[in-house]
Amino acid sequence: MAALLALLPHWHPVLAGTLIGETAAYRIESPSETLMDVARRFDLGYVEVRAVNPDIDPWQPRPGAVVLLPLAHLLPDVPPAPARRSLIIINLGDFRLYWLPAKGEPTSMPIGSAAEPYPEPMGEGHIRGKRVNPVWTPPPTVRAEHPELPRSVGPGPDNPLGAFALDMSWPAYAVHGTNKPDGVGRRVSHGCIRLYPEDIARLFPQVGIGTRVVMVDQPVKLGWIDGELYLEAHPDRDQADEIERNGTFVPHLSAQSTMDTRLWIARLAGDAVDRVDWGLVDDILSSRNGLPVPILKSPETAAGVEQSPP
Repeated sequence: MAALLALLPHWHPVLAGTLIGETAAYRIESPSETLMDVARRFDLGYVEVRAVNPDIDPWQPRPGAVVLLPLAHLLPDVPPAPARRSLIIINLGDFRLYWLPAKGEPTSMPIGSAAEPYPEPMGEGHIRGKRVNPVWTPPPTVRAEHPELPRSVGPGPDNPLGAFALDMSWPAYAVHGTNKPDGVGRRVSHGCIRLYPEDIARLFPQVGIGTRVVMVDQPVKLGWIDGELYLEAHPDRDQADEIERNGTFVPHLSAQSTMDTRLWIARLAGDAVDRVDWGLVDDILSSRNGLPVPILKSPETAAGVEQSPP
């Protein structure tokens, strides 16, 4: 059994409902353990764990290798739910679903999302139905690729919906389990949102019909945490596809995207804008490893005052 290492010191637990979880690290001990095994054990998806561990062989990681676990997540930027109302946020940009119950702490879990050319609907919807042991009827897009499929597939190991499905108000779209968990954290579906079987089993009984759902695509997130401004950047769609093909991606800065993000940071930083470390911002937007990072210099450093060593 691989051992969980000490938590990295500069990440905060849930604070003000903005940052969920804590970044950690994990040491590989078994030669049979793969990066996908580690991802599932810690409720992570393929792309997010590969993005932050590009130098680790996903199928034969070296025993003793230290795997970073990107378990800290800023909440996506969506309008807040009305008081005492639950909310599901599905962020295609970081392959995560966020569950904000009316009572209790928010949680997050990895998703599998749609491959090209099957885009998900953006915006607001709601949960319109719940199904236990759902029957899967292959949609026309799937049947066109696999005409040999039966008219329907009942409950069991061959059913791609798994044991539970939350039907959304967008026709033919659902949050459901899967019989292919390696597809979680990747863009492989025909439009629906896949969860690990254990995640949908935990989420399903908590979600009521009528629960608000917001679907967004935000690979870059920003938020104030306990007086610090954090920036979190994930691979964009093209880079995620590159990770699927090659296991890594070539970092680059898009001029327009960088400018838009800089304007967003400046607006949110407010009076602290002079303390923003713009060089660090560019590094985060280039590397896109999914880790939330504080981007403000200390007041002394920003003022050009030399600090004494600790």
